[in-house]
Amino acid sequence: MKISIIEDEKVAARRLKRMIENALPDGCEISLFTTFEDALEHLQITPPDLIMLDLNLDGDDGFSILQQLPDHPFQTIVVSANTDRAIEAFELGILDFIPKPFDEERLQRALNRFTGRYNRINGATTLVIKNQGRRQFIPVTDIKYISGAGDYAELHLADGSLHLYNKSLEKITEQLPEQFVRVHKSYIVDRKEIAEVLVHGAGKYSIRLNDNTTVPLSRARYKDLFTDDQTATEDF
Repeated sequence: MKISIIEDEKVAARRLKRMIENALPDGCEISLFTTFEDALEHLQITPPDLIMLDLNLDGDDGFSILQQLPDHPFQTIVVSANTDRAIEAFELGILDFIPKPFDEERLQRALNRFTGRYNRINGATTLVIKNQGRRQFIPVTDIKYISGAGDYAELHLADGSLHLYNKSLEKITEQLPEQFVRVHKSYIVDRKEIAEVLVHGAGKYSIRLNDNTTVPLSRARYKDLFTDDQTATEDF
């Protein structure tokens, strides 16, 4: 995930960068731009996923950036004391308008709107776990299934290893690509890992994965996901 901060006050830009890093602990690439010209040149060549845009850029109008890039692929969150321009901002299709001064809670709400939309479209490529004070990046493609453990989750990888992840299944579901499906209140699986759906009778179901691991499948999720699936096997 790439984020560009466009703010002419260097102290304010660095503060916003720190706050974003705290709000997005899974990591992101953040670039700082303090002039209109530098920001516009960068956005034309290497557009980010999100820009945090001040409106007064040493006399230049921040909105001019959006107007000069009408087909821009990035989302925009305005961070400005010029609250009288909020309506104009939303007419330009911005995602959120954060009035200055602001606190971390307000910034977090805006970033949550962005990350929710970003992940639904793109899906995370890695999950970041903390291991003995260090961050470890787990490629999503290495995950076979995920099981819930209260406020935490257990990542079960293709190499047989297991890693504890400090997010609930609900939060993880928001991050993952569409190939990962919630099959039970306590399980998420990668569709590519499903070898067979087992029908046990009396409304009980389970899923056999490619490595012969079996995970439970709820009745509701069976109806939603597999009623037309030809891999279902009855087991009475």
